[in-house]
Amino acid sequence: MSYEKVSQAKHFVIGTKQTVKALKAEKVKELIIALDADPTIAALLKKTAVETGVNIAFVDSKAKLGRACGIQVGAAAVAILM
Repeated sequence: MSYEKVSQAKHFVIGTKQTVKALKAEKVKELIIALDADPTIAALLKKTAVETGVNIAFVDSKAKLGRACGIQVGAAAVAILM
């Protein structure tokens, strides 16, 4: 389901730095994190999302998440923007 949300989203950001920046700016509607992402990165993203009150969804694969975004590499996280 979350892969579909990403592929249908018109505005999103990919990657840790851009996602944290968008979360802190309160521009994120939903955060999607791959379960196979680096635990340190996932913890930072979860913490920031909780602090800003953003819903978090999880998917099983960075590779599939990257493909859902239309990129050739894996994506640890994607933030769907408002």
